[in-house]
Amino acid sequence: MNKLCSVFWDVDGTLADTEMEGHRVAFNAAFAEAELAWFWDRHLYAELLRIPGGRQRVETYAGRLGEEFNEEFLAQLRRRKQHHYIERIRSGYVPWRPGVRRLLTELQLNGVEQWVVTTSGRDSVNALLEVNFPHGDSPFQGCITAEDVCLGKPHPEGYLQALCASGFNKNEVIVIEDSAAGLAAARAANLPCLLTPSPWDQELKSQFQQANAVFDHLGDKGLPCKVLVGPPCLQEQVKLEYLQRLIDMAPS
Repeated sequence: MNKLCSVFWDVDGTLADTEMEGHRVAFNAAFAEAELAWFWDRHLYAELLRIPGGRQRVETYAGRLGEEFNEEFLAQLRRRKQHHYIERIRSGYVPWRPGVRRLLTELQLNGVEQWVVTTSGRDSVNALLEVNFPHGDSPFQGCITAEDVCLGKPHPEGYLQALCASGFNKNEVIVIEDSAAGLAAARAANLPCLLTPSPWDQELKSQFQQANAVFDHLGDKGLPCKVLVGPPCLQEQVKLEYLQRLIDMAPS
């Protein structure tokens, strides 16, 4: 029997609801400052979220419109977007998803290492963690971000790097994700994956059976979670015991 030693967390849509009221609003503010006649409403942004990585979304959208920007412009746009995103975090517009803080704490108290593996930039991740763990008590032992990889999700490079850096074997780790790209990355790295789907990722519904378990959220006090795929969760909250059960059931 393998013991769960580490949990690899995605960030956007998994740890926190960062996308619609965080990243999207920050992009629109940066577009306005750059005098671009662009506005990403919720419907359009949900479509663009199929593309992992903010810069890739900008370049893809520009290509649709037949526009092209030089590196200096894109770098400046990214800096302004990051500024607005960090301000959104500090102003309380980016809440944790249900059950995340509870599970982070339980895992930390039981000596389970936790890593961030994301296609977001390091500044965005640091801002989220600094605001939510202002006393330096972050539960994360390490962080793999967009700056650390050549290929983002759905490529497994980020998860493979986290495995190497953490020193754990794939049968000692579980991934928590929210998107089709994240699920594909975890599967390509041969890691078990628990999904808490984001509501805008419609593509993911057809792929639920590829995950080891799927929940609407992780569950919290007074807010029971719902199992969509996987073994029953009698406590109505995803806890260490349940994650260990998924590790036990995963193919060697």
